[in-house]
Amino acid sequence: MKYWYKSMPEEPSGEAGVPTREGLDAVAPVFGMPFPATLQIGSVSIRPATVLAPMAGVTDTVFRRFIKNLGGCGLIMTEFTSADGVLRSKKTAGRYLHFYEDEHPISAQLFGSNPAVLADAARLVEDLGFDLVDLNLGCPAKKVVKCNGGSGLLRDLPLIRQIFESVRAAVKIPFTVKFRAGWNDDEIVCVDLARMAEDCGLGAVALHARTRQQGYSGTARWEWIASAKQAVKIPVIGNGDIRSPEDAVAMVNQTGCDAVMIGRMAPANPWIFRQIEQYAESGKYVEPTEADRYQMIRTYFGMLLEEEMPDAVGKMKQFASWFTHGIPGGATLRKSIYDSKAGPDILKNVEDFFARKLEFEAR
Repeated sequence: MKYWYKSMPEEPSGEAGVPTREGLDAVAPVFGMPFPATLQIGSVSIRPATVLAPMAGVTDTVFRRFIKNLGGCGLIMTEFTSADGVLRSKKTAGRYLHFYEDEHPISAQLFGSNPAVLADAARLVEDLGFDLVDLNLGCPAKKVVKCNGGSGLLRDLPLIRQIFESVRAAVKIPFTVKFRAGWNDDEIVCVDLARMAEDCGLGAVALHARTRQQGYSGTARWEWIASAKQAVKIPVIGNGDIRSPEDAVAMVNQTGCDAVMIGRMAPANPWIFRQIEQYAESGKYVEPTEADRYQMIRTYFGMLLEEEMPDAVGKMKQFASWFTHGIPGGATLRKSIYDSKAGPDILKNVEDFFARKLEFEAR
C-alpha cells in the first residue's frame, strides 16, 4: 500500500479536533499521519483511496460525473439498485445502470435476497462493462428490510453465504459487499461477515459502523471497523461520520482501514474528496469561495438539463438545500428555486442570485 506522508509542523494552526471513539484512542493532530494513496481490489486500481457511497436518489450518472470532475474521488458507485428490477425491466436497467466511459472505475450496487437472481443481475452488470459489482447489506429502510433485502439479511448469515457463493461464481469482475455492523448492539456480526466475505472470495468489504437499529442516528462506532480490519486480509473500507478531511485521516489511523467511503457529506460538500487529497498531501486544504459555490451549483444544474433527465427539476430542488447550506442569503435562493416550475428558470434564478452577490462583493 502506498501512503502520502506529511511531516508534522511545530505549530499547527486551525486543525479540527478529532473525535474520541469508544474503544479507540484519539489521534491528534491527525494531519501528520499516513493516508492510503491507492486501493487495489482484485484487478482494479483505485486512486485516491476514497469512495463515493451508493445513495438512492443521489448517485445517478450526473452526480457521479459531477463528483468525479471535481477531483479526488477514486471510485464511484451507482444508486442502490434492485436485482429483481433490472432483470424484469430494460427501462429500470437503463435508468439505474447507465454510465459513461469517463466514470471508470465504477461499481454497481445491487440489493435482493435471492442468490440466483442476484447472480443473474451480477452477470448483467459485468456484461454492461462495470468494473466491480457490490452487494448491499446496509440499507435500513423498512420497505427494503421487510423483503429481506439490505440490512434485513444481517439476521440470516447462511443465506448471505449462499448469495456470496452464487454471485462470486457468476462473474469474473471483483465482487464486494457493503454492510452494517449488525441488526442491533446485541447482534453484531461485522467480523463474522468480513471473514465470510474473504472466505467466499470477495475482493473487499465496506463497513458502515452503525447498526440497522441506529439508522443514521447516533455515532458511528469506528472500533467495529478496526475489528473487521484485524480479522481479514482483504481491503476494508470504512464508512460513517466522515464530515471533514480531518475525519477521513482520523478514521484511517484509528482503524487501519484501507480506504474511506463518503455518503451524505458528498452532496453537502462536493469538494470533500478533493479536500481529503489536498489534506493528505500537504496538511491543509482549500475552502470553496462564493464564486466556487456559484460555479458548482450552475455546473450541476446545467448537467441535469443537458442529460434531459425526466426528474431534473425535482433533483434541482432536492439538491438546493444541500448546495446552498452556509451561503449568506441562501434561504432566498432556496425559495426562488422551490417556487420555480422549469429547469431553465431555476438556472436563471441561481445566476441572478450570485450575480448580485458577486457584484456587491466587488464594490
